[in-house]
Amino acid sequence: MARLVMVSNRVIDFNAAQQAGGVGVAIYNTLEQHSGFWFGWDGQIEESGSPEPKSITVGGHTTVTEPLTEPDYNDYYLGYSNSVLWPVFHNRLDLAQFEAGYYSSYVAVNQRFARHLAPLLQPDDVIWVHDYHLVPMALELRKLGVENPIGFFLHIPIGPAQAMLAIPENKEIARALGAYDLIGLQTQSDVRNLIDFLQQSVAGRLLPSGRIRVFEAELDIGCFPVGIDPNDFAFGPGEAEALPPTETGDLHQIIGIDRLDYTKGLPQKFRAYGKFLEEYPEYRRRIVLSQFAPPTRESVEAYADIKAELESLAGSINGRYGELDWVPINYIHRTIPRSELRDIYRTSRVGLVTPLKDGMNLVAKEYIASQDPKDPGVLVMSKFAGAADQLPDCVLVNPYDIADIVQGIRIALEMPRDERCARHEKLLRNVRKSDSNAWSRSFFSELAKAGQRRAGRFSKSSDMAKALERLQASVKKNSTHSRAAANVGT
Repeated sequence: MARLVMVSNRVIDFNAAQQAGGVGVAIYNTLEQHSGFWFGWDGQIEESGSPEPKSITVGGHTTVTEPLTEPDYNDYYLGYSNSVLWPVFHNRLDLAQFEAGYYSSYVAVNQRFARHLAPLLQPDDVIWVHDYHLVPMALELRKLGVENPIGFFLHIPIGPAQAMLAIPENKEIARALGAYDLIGLQTQSDVRNLIDFLQQSVAGRLLPSGRIRVFEAELDIGCFPVGIDPNDFAFGPGEAEALPPTETGDLHQIIGIDRLDYTKGLPQKFRAYGKFLEEYPEYRRRIVLSQFAPPTRESVEAYADIKAELESLAGSINGRYGELDWVPINYIHRTIPRSELRDIYRTSRVGLVTPLKDGMNLVAKEYIASQDPKDPGVLVMSKFAGAADQLPDCVLVNPYDIADIVQGIRIALEMPRDERCARHEKLLRNVRKSDSNAWSRSFFSELAKAGQRRAGRFSKSSDMAKALERLQASVKKNSTHSRAAANVGT
């Protein structure tokens, strides 16, 4: 049976897998279904030196990891990955640091990862690369002679073609993407954006088969929305009674859980909440916004700026509306243990998710899966989250329109139980239908098919090469005979 080799920028510790989130949990859940190993950065930073991979096996699962050097971390990770690709892919060209010269380090780390991974591969391995840090990985493996099926999944959105073309190295990025057999994206909009980019950057050609030709390669591009395991958040038959009720007196909790990032719409959320308290004073002392914002990439200037802005907004709203026995906003700047998430979601009347742009947003799905079907809370979500395509029965809002978020909060708080239950039933059905297992199965299946097509093309090209060699040998032989005959004639 073919092994599955997962490759991602960050590899989580299997002993702490249930504390991770997002990409880490999705990969971990997939590897539980397959033999293979997980390759990437271990989160450690060395001042200098030549990092070498190390292998660890825990409970039958193997990781192969290596550290980054301090220059790698600054230029590959904080630099090109998160100060160029991240803002561009989220259509924030104003924050991209194109002039910083990070690209050579970005490629160098991908080259080193590929050089260390290639000797570990077996002929039947299927390779699945994750996210924007590792776009060149397939191309670097191909240069080393690796002809295994290689798929790429982008967990974040991809910007429109005009934004992508602003990257000075856009042709190099397009060429690197062309080395994959299958590229998976979160939404159909992302699929269209990528195809447009490849067509405009390197004259990619859409074929009748639905694949796209990039230079001499053909690749498949598809929509594979990432999911969660709903069973991690659902309650068993006897658990509901042991939990605190969703209401404490007349106080309703509105929950927000977002990484501290400028794409998450956190200032817009805080301003809308303050405006809600201004326009609907009858809700003062009856609601509280609990916002968890775990730190991320704090050494990047844009993240320091948003941290200061949120602290200022929270202080202003609490100062204006707060009382001795009621604080309107609980702003918590730390990570929440994954084991505590279910109770936090379950005891919140409203889940407020307002990203300006998001690949999927698994917090929305976790919130839905955690609710009591007999008395569920209401999800208020940005229409620009990838999850909005799958969850149309939540309360969708425009995060750029403060008034629209205000009305979304009001609708959620005033929604009668019958409507909450009816909406939740549809939402939960969609979350279960497109869970993490469905995501991994569908992508792995399509990657295997794409790999078979690659093998067929590779076989044909080999046959053609052999035929060409035979033809050239025949021509050379005939030419030799002709010269010999001519010499005899003289």
